[in-house]
Amino acid sequence: MMSYYGLHGSLRAIKGKGNELADILLEASKLVADAPGCQLYVVSRDPDDDDLVWVTEIWNSEADHGNSLKLESV
Repeated sequence: MMSYYGLHGSLRAIKGKGNELADILLEASKLVADAPGCQLYVVSRDPDDDDLVWVTEIWNSEADHGNSLKLESV
């Protein structure tokens, strides 16, 4: 059985800046989409809070996630 490494969390933007935060995180998703071990990177908006943005990531391993943070583009 394969084990994966996952992260799921929210980030709160400065009041009224939720769209800008979401845009930044969507750009980040493009940078890691082809990183080795990246299975999923999803940015979603909270339906009840315009300033809350959720990110869900699934990686083959914690090491793959750590390596993605070392990419020059990231």
